[in-house]
Amino acid sequence: MIEAPEQLTAEIQKPSIHSEILNPLVAYKDLVPFDTIRPKHFVPAIETLLQNVEPKLSSIEHRQHPTWDSIMAPLEAIEEEIHRVVGPMIHLKMVMDSYELRQAWSQVEPLWTDLMLRIKQSKPLYKAYKQIREGEEWNDLVPAQKRILEGRLMQAELSGIGLEGEKKKRFNELISHLNELQSKYNANVLDAIKNFSLIVRDKKLMDGVPENVFQLASNAYNYSRLETDPISSPEEGPWKLSLNPPVYLPVMRHCINRDVREKLYRGQILKASIGSYDNSENIVDQLSIRKEMARILGFNSYADLSLTKKMAPDVKTVKTFLHELRDASWDAGKKDLEEIEQFAQEAGFTEPLMPWDCSFWGERLKEEKFNLSEDELKDYFPLPKVLNGLFDLCHTLFGITIQPAHFKAPVWHMDVSYYTICDEEGEQIAAFYLDPYSRPQTKRGGAWMDSCRNRYISGEVKQNPIAYIVCNATPPIEETPALFSFREVETLFHEFGHALQHMLTEVDYASVSGINGVEWDAVEMVSQFMENWCYHPATLKKITSHYITKEPLPDEYIEKILEARTYQAGLGMLAQLKYGMTDLVLHDQFDPYSETSPFKIWYDMCEFTSHIPCLEEDRFLCSFHHIFGDEDYAAGYYSYKWAEVLSADAFSAFEEAGLENESAIRHVGKKFKETFLQLGGSLHPMEVFRHFRGRDPRIEPLLEHNGFARK
Repeated sequence: MIEAPEQLTAEIQKPSIHSEILNPLVAYKDLVPFDTIRPKHFVPAIETLLQNVEPKLSSIEHRQHPTWDSIMAPLEAIEEEIHRVVGPMIHLKMVMDSYELRQAWSQVEPLWTDLMLRIKQSKPLYKAYKQIREGEEWNDLVPAQKRILEGRLMQAELSGIGLEGEKKKRFNELISHLNELQSKYNANVLDAIKNFSLIVRDKKLMDGVPENVFQLASNAYNYSRLETDPISSPEEGPWKLSLNPPVYLPVMRHCINRDVREKLYRGQILKASIGSYDNSENIVDQLSIRKEMARILGFNSYADLSLTKKMAPDVKTVKTFLHELRDASWDAGKKDLEEIEQFAQEAGFTEPLMPWDCSFWGERLKEEKFNLSEDELKDYFPLPKVLNGLFDLCHTLFGITIQPAHFKAPVWHMDVSYYTICDEEGEQIAAFYLDPYSRPQTKRGGAWMDSCRNRYISGEVKQNPIAYIVCNATPPIEETPALFSFREVETLFHEFGHALQHMLTEVDYASVSGINGVEWDAVEMVSQFMENWCYHPATLKKITSHYITKEPLPDEYIEKILEARTYQAGLGMLAQLKYGMTDLVLHDQFDPYSETSPFKIWYDMCEFTSHIPCLEEDRFLCSFHHIFGDEDYAAGYYSYKWAEVLSADAFSAFEEAGLENESAIRHVGKKFKETFLQLGGSLHPMEVFRHFRGRDPRIEPLLEHNGFARK
């Protein structure tokens, strides 16, 4: 996920002459040629890959007297070869969706799944791992090598290495079907978002909506209108309101018309639950498959299976942790809502407060309480300035220099830019693609970081990491630059934190370099750590500049941002716990074969964690892509809060050193870099944390940062 390798040998890639001429997915040497890759290249590329990989795998499996160099090293090279071909396909599937691409991927996915199972379920390889683990060489291996080997053994066991006959056949069928369901789930969510529309023709119904939304909604209307429909203008409409965050969120926060907010809110909670895009059965099928897979492997539940790969020791510990946070934030959340209700009543609102009212009145209260306007604040966060300030912060903390590449890298969309990272000696060590803006017709919602290329150094091969950083922020509008909301700035810092862990690693083994091999409930640690810098006054000065006057954010605005940091923190914490608890119950206690619906579980968890009224018709699970779009967060959504304990405690080390003391910050930043960023998955996260803090993590900093300090 960073910069292309300086040199690649045939061990990494050996395409045929025919494929080298015709297929950019197979033939490239340096950066991925995104500008020339088409869906028609997918199937030939996977076929060429299989032809190249199979003889290499077979050769490794037949080697006698297994050692690290004879088994593990060539296996890592093979997996990098696979990642170089399949990785760009997976990425394009999320950022440049089309019918042709979906069709191509539907043919690639089963072949890729079979290939990965071929490796994970290889008995000769499993036997070789055990022989190395039990042999004399084990004592000579470095910690990273031991982590890889132990991870391979666990991976094989959780992939069904011990299964035979019908059980193995059934297990593999379940994995293939689960992958298909997840692809369909994601496609349904994207299509549901694309096909939802709320057409507004009366401008009075748009009162209160920020100016930039008029432009976005007008553009959306013109994009999908029929030839017989009138052409929209931002001033006169019509306007097409959507579920796309740059439109949905500001409308819910600022639109005075309650009916418009309600219709949009109901569209959001019913997303991908109606008609041809209905994910309701898909959810039950996924839960059934996961439960059956867990049972086949000897676990009581999928949550038990999932926890074997995480920091948390067991489901009981996670439940206790989530309940502790719920108890700590329950009263604060109640107070938050009562404050909003009282404010709304004093403003003349006489109806019971409903979910589509909370964001609107919460924003009005925030403006009143802190004299802080979200729309006015955005003017100080043009993306180029935010990036420059972020890069400057990284230079201060970690001694790196980030700048746009001096050449034009091939990209998948004109909005995408490519940056390089150099160390203190000026040597390039990494790079990343930034795809910042929303494209609701082709791009998955949310924000994420993923690996384009791993750091991998073996023999003559030196491969620096390259990352994808993907957001869905508000794009530039005509002559106005992209102006980020404060939450969009936090999201950018969050994803950049993930990327830093991927890019600044100094581990040479791809399996545990960067975020690879890190227990999933620790993966969010660095990302959430970086969010804290959005509340650092000196950093706020660096990342802000009014897009017209060029003035930095005034001190009084900075004070208001800091004061508002814990505003509605109780409601925010409870919302995250609602997601985490629902996920855990669905994967631990829920019986998909019973008459109970997953939506009943969701409703019950809403009742248990929320002071805001819950609607029985809420079908949020149909678009909860974190746990149904892939496997990463399934029975693992709690990871956000688990990792926030680590990140809050780690950031408190900077607070203790003095946030205004740049010399002290550099010193602590260097230590942070040498531990959390450089060690990757080569050590257990708890060991890494102890190296940094000299002790185990404490929950108190998390509670303090949210305003829930224990009495």
